[in-house]
Amino acid sequence: MWEQDLPRKTMAFKSGFVSIIGRPNAGKSTLLNALVGEKIAIVSDKPQTTRTRIQGMVNVKARKGRPAGQIVFIDTPGVHKADSKLNRKMMSEIYGALDSRDLVLLIVDACEKPGHSDQQVLDMIKKTGGPVFLLLNKIDRLRKEALLPLIEAYSKLHQFQEIIPISAIKGEGLEVLLDKSIRALPEGPRYFPQDQLTDQPERFLAAEIVREKVLLKTGKEVPYAIAVVVERYEETDRLTRIAAVIFCEREGQKGILIGKGGVKLKEIGTAARHDLEQLLSKKIFLEIFVKVKPGWRESAAFVEDLDWRKQLEHLATGTKLPELP
Repeated sequence: MWEQDLPRKTMAFKSGFVSIIGRPNAGKSTLLNALVGEKIAIVSDKPQTTRTRIQGMVNVKARKGRPAGQIVFIDTPGVHKADSKLNRKMMSEIYGALDSRDLVLLIVDACEKPGHSDQQVLDMIKKTGGPVFLLLNKIDRLRKEALLPLIEAYSKLHQFQEIIPISAIKGEGLEVLLDKSIRALPEGPRYFPQDQLTDQPERFLAAEIVREKVLLKTGKEVPYAIAVVVERYEETDRLTRIAAVIFCEREGQKGILIGKGGVKLKEIGTAARHDLEQLLSKKIFLEIFVKVKPGWRESAAFVEDLDWRKQLEHLATGTKLPELP
């Protein structure tokens, strides 16, 4: 009986950085949002929706056999062919996420067989070393009898530390993922306050929400040729005023974005304002302008300054985004 009076041994707090890697449309951003419990990454069915690294923090409570900890998940752009300055910048974001991590989550679409693009991702991961979990996403669309052959096929490609079937959109398998992830991390400090969900500033989230609505409400060509920058972000206790600029490459794209009588731009703005009011729990006054910047995707300086970290530097120094040649 005396053993019951002894204090329980407290397991050490664990923490670390976990990079989510995969092909376009594998479900990386959907997974990040599901794990964090809030929409901090935009989502669409168009490739290259995510253009930069996005961090989301998840605080894991201790339970029997599992330590408490903090996991910093890092969403990344989809691995793709780097055929422009913008695409090369996106690929550099992926390499950066692989360099600064304790664990890698390779997420794949379980409805597709392993292909050449998956091998490209695996080759990147193998060069970094370290533990890798394979996440078979979208199992809600998969016949159960197809799961085991898929696991066997991927097992031949790499020695994964864990293979976890999940459905990011349905939330299936996420508790198992959190449990195994926290166990795989080293002992460490809490890197971010417990109530902080992301490291992104709200003005960058606003720009991304506007860009998401463009992705959702325009055709195939326009989304790849646009960038969104918030030029003014003013907060009061009851209202936030936001002025955003959508940059496109051609006058024809500008016409599509604005629409006949401004209908399309109003539709984009209304949808963005609705999401922002839900996200920020505040009334939003949103203005959106459209500007043509030919060749912006090939301007290294402009592409670099689309990163919110660079934008904060400009705000601190009072400088503007560079003009294109």
